[in-house]
Amino acid sequence: MSGYFYKKEIPVTDEVEVLVVGGGSAGIAAATAAARRGVSTMLVESYGCLGGMATTGLVGPFMTSFDATGEVQVIKGVFDELVRNMEERGGAIHPSKVRSGSTYCSFILRGHDHCTPFDPEVLKITAEEMVLKSGCRLLLYTKIIDVIMDGDRISGVVAACKSGLRVIKAQVVVDCSGDAEIAYMSNVPCTLGSEEDNWMQPASMFFRVGNVNSDAVEIEISRNRYRLGFDGKRNWGTFHWIVTEGIEKGEWDIDRSSLGMYESNVKGEWRLNVSRITGIDGTKSEDLTYASVEGRKQAFKIFEFLKKYVPGYQNSRLIDTGACVGIRETRHIKGEYILNEDDLLDGIIPEDSILMASNSVDIHAKGQYKGSGVYTTMRKGRWYGVPYRVLVPLKVENLLVAGRPVSATPNAASAIRVMPPCFGMGEAAGTAAALAVKSGTTPRSVNVKRLIEMLKEQGAFLEQDK
Repeated sequence: MSGYFYKKEIPVTDEVEVLVVGGGSAGIAAATAAARRGVSTMLVESYGCLGGMATTGLVGPFMTSFDATGEVQVIKGVFDELVRNMEERGGAIHPSKVRSGSTYCSFILRGHDHCTPFDPEVLKITAEEMVLKSGCRLLLYTKIIDVIMDGDRISGVVAACKSGLRVIKAQVVVDCSGDAEIAYMSNVPCTLGSEEDNWMQPASMFFRVGNVNSDAVEIEISRNRYRLGFDGKRNWGTFHWIVTEGIEKGEWDIDRSSLGMYESNVKGEWRLNVSRITGIDGTKSEDLTYASVEGRKQAFKIFEFLKKYVPGYQNSRLIDTGACVGIRETRHIKGEYILNEDDLLDGIIPEDSILMASNSVDIHAKGQYKGSGVYTTMRKGRWYGVPYRVLVPLKVENLLVAGRPVSATPNAASAIRVMPPCFGMGEAAGTAAALAVKSGTTPRSVNVKRLIEMLKEQGAFLEQDK
């Protein structure tokens, strides 16, 4: 491959104490938390709105924020504040009011108690208001394309804006890009998917459907409730019997054995998580282009199948598809600790836990039953702890990583990649970044006990005794 040497002087336009890259779930929480702690903060996002996969990707609802018994809400803080603010606008239903087996949870019982249906448009404006009210500066339509290193520290980043290239300097950087882009560019050790078999979870194109007769959907499910559930080997999901008939008739070729359909906070409006695009590397533009085109093609095909065969969908209409394809897995950083599946399933709570969660291991399109995948709930305890160490990457001193690419095995990451834990990890990272700035130390060396105290002050649930 031939190369081209490019040289250009780039102006330094901004200097902040904390720079948050990526405005998804983790980024919203990180930026809000840091700015509220009184440090100058900037949030940079490549799209024209906040929310990430929850808005541009139409991914929803928020998965559970409660413990494994459904009795205690364990993810609170910025996440709960945002949800309650959306609820006041009529744009969400608080998870305390949503139980498993309902329309909001695709009628699923295992691991889907207390989901949070929400309106992505209300999420956009509510998140913007929270971030800006915190005192954080917001810069949309901006992509970070390189980092400037000073030894083992990031002294600044190169941003591509509509007006051209600029340099943003920061004392601490919080990588909430979803793909560990800043960590990767600064030479933090990373893995791409699973090292064992060079595999990554498939992508999906979410889409929304309106004018659905939800009562007819519920009646059909109630008639066939006995067909749903888990038999110890395979998850028999929503309308799997209709999908099976479609396969037999040659009218279904999507690699999904059931229909993931989640009613919105608005009756008759549903989000569909059904499409599946395998073999995608979400760090490559070429793969993302293919996945977006193929995902939309699948979405329209699935919609026509719904209208033809699923009760309640006969008079429905397709509202929209995601502006971007949903990516479940790309890079995993190597941090001071690598979280593993047994940590989660056995309910381990490390002393430096900055988040409690109970989300299940959720691996799509892999294992004996690829159409349904592998879904494993906790086997011990009511919640597990996510340690601060998984946010702290090796080699770079003034960087934290929050959200999907934290230091975890692929199986462990499949549980905490969903949005409520990402909010929790983001809030911890933003708070730790502010603490590092104010104490004149690095994120690696912050007083973790003080960090935990600060998170509790902000409303986080961090109970060691379960």
